Amino acid sequence: MTDGSDPRPRPQYGEYATPEEQRARIQQPDVTVALETGASPSDAAADAPAQPTPKEAAPDVIAMRRRFFDRVLTIALLVYAVLSVATSIPALVDYTGYVQTLFEFMGITEAPAATVDGRPWGIAASLVLGVGLLLTATVSWMMLQRGKVAFWVPIAGGVVFNLLSGVLLMVPLLSAPALMGALLSQ
Repeated sequence: MTDGSDPRPRPQYGEYATPEEQRARIQQPDVTVALETGASPSDAAADAPAQPTPKEAAPDVIAMRRRFFDRVLTIALLVYAVLSVATSIPALVDYTGYVQTLFEFMGITEAPAATVDGRPWGIAASLVLGVGLLLTATVSWMMLQRGKVAFWVPIAGGVVFNLLSGVLLMVPLLSAPALMGALLSQ
């Protein structure tokens, strides 16, 4: 091709190709194979693997949309969990106010005074919710980073840790005879 007078090395990746040659190779990849092997473009087209059709490329687009939707849904659920836990903690620490609100909600007009101090149980329930939120957010983040479906993690974490905190909140209510009597008389 050259007689050795050209000081430039022979191009390997098309860096000396004209813009027209670059466009031709981009639009017809089989031309590149033909140029490299010395075969005619029709032979290269027969040997070249089939290019993906738009219908074959569609699953990639669908998978990207699903990952995007999963990411948005997971983040929205985690934001909701943060707001829920942040508003629940002050109410749970004030256990007497929590019990009065619970009784009002249940329609019990005369809520007896709690004989058992429920504040430690309210603090424990708050800690369970806070630690549960941190664990749920961490697992969700790890799954999102790995490209796995993660929207179910905040849902499952919310169910599990709210049930655990609910059990902790019910211990003082179930151990106080006056409160149990008020609940059973209604």
